[in-house]
Amino acid sequence: MQRLNRRNYKEYEIYPEKILQFGEGNFLRGFVDWQVQVLNQKTDFNGSVVVVQPRGSEKIERLNRQDGLFTLYLQGIKDGRPVNEHMVIDSISRGINLFTDYQAYIELAAKEELRFIISNTTEAGITYDPEDKLEEQPQKSFPGKLTAFLYYRFKAFSGDQQRGCIIIPCELIENNGKVLKEIVLKYAQDWNLGSGFINWIENANTFCSSLVDRIVPGFPSDTIHEKTAELGYQDELMVVGEQYHLWVIEGPEFIKHVLPVEGTGLNTMVVKDLTPFRTRKVRILNGAHTAMTPVAYLSGLETVEEAVIDNEVGLFIRELITEEIVPTLEGNAAELGFYAEEVLSRFANPYIKHYLMSISLNSISKFITRNLPSLIDYIEKTNVLPMRMVFALSCLIFFYRGKRGEESISLQDRPETLQFFQSTWNMYENQEIELNELVESVLSEKNLWDMDLDEISNLSSTVTKHLSDIEQLGVRSALKELSKTLINK
Repeated sequence: MQRLNRRNYKEYEIYPEKILQFGEGNFLRGFVDWQVQVLNQKTDFNGSVVVVQPRGSEKIERLNRQDGLFTLYLQGIKDGRPVNEHMVIDSISRGINLFTDYQAYIELAAKEELRFIISNTTEAGITYDPEDKLEEQPQKSFPGKLTAFLYYRFKAFSGDQQRGCIIIPCELIENNGKVLKEIVLKYAQDWNLGSGFINWIENANTFCSSLVDRIVPGFPSDTIHEKTAELGYQDELMVVGEQYHLWVIEGPEFIKHVLPVEGTGLNTMVVKDLTPFRTRKVRILNGAHTAMTPVAYLSGLETVEEAVIDNEVGLFIRELITEEIVPTLEGNAAELGFYAEEVLSRFANPYIKHYLMSISLNSISKFITRNLPSLIDYIEKTNVLPMRMVFALSCLIFFYRGKRGEESISLQDRPETLQFFQSTWNMYENQEIELNELVESVLSEKNLWDMDLDEISNLSSTVTKHLSDIEQLGVRSALKELSKTLINK
């Protein structure tokens, strides 16, 4: 069977390269690159995407083997009815492997038509690495790579103020545009790139914070044979996503003209302040994802849909959202309740196989941004612990033990995070420390949580109790014990 590429798919279009995209993963391809295709079809946007990898290069090579083409399945409720549709996305022109063709990256910086830079490198991606240097090809961190690119562009156009870029990070951290800009400016100072470059960053470029919302489980490994037979070609980069989408971009009015989404049917908007959208989405949708993952996975479940329709785990997720997350949010209670119900309905989408392990990437940093604010705000409002959220935290700590029964868990996180948990759990298993000491060690580790969680009253003892129940009874029975406790309160 033939592979999807330009030799075998003749309907592709070639557009000027207007967008540099940091990230070759499922989400950006099923969200941003799809929207670029819609803009090309419905407006005069006339632009394509050049993709570079923030980390390894294996998917870049696959992308180039398919000439940037991939199939996107969108499945779920559309205009009030279930829709299962697919299309070939041709908005990616090429991928650049930064490890083998860095010169192409430098040359891209000199392209006049380039206008946008978009990224999604997970919450752990927008970080400063003091070891990064301009001379490296490539730099280790995403902000380091971005700073170098902007400097090449600054030099290529001799500081022309008309040649700056609109930079839209999609990582789920608060004020992602502002934080990214601050790190870029720090690199500019540290690398002694000069006041002219710093002024150009400040005045010629626009860093927008943004909020993204679409569930994109990714490659449909469980149905790939059926889909391949349906399509009649092989596609290593096939992506499945839900119909729902939302992109809120915080930026100046002129972006509406260069990114002409109005009238296209895209649920994308440019606003002055995205804070209300972000807080609601990150805490309810993303917060529920991160909290449910260790609870559901350790209960023997594999997908989000299985989790929300499961009797015990599903009730836990619903009550976590309605009883402990929504009450911490400002805004109209009816609107928040409607959004929560909408999220739960999206979680139960029967078309989508959203695997819990795919959500588990960098779970610690995700818990910090998505769940800790709800936990802390709940305590401030009620003076008691949010018991379901604390149970989720306990399951997360147990998840990082790396075992589900006799089965190993393929943990994915920063090496130092994995090393910390491995060594701490090893000490417990070797009877060098007690369970309460393990909990105190984990909760007090500021390098994990950016704060000392052991200072929160009763948190350590409660987590220790949950971990003891989980270890002795299993997560499902521990969850039942938690339910009994909550009913009796």
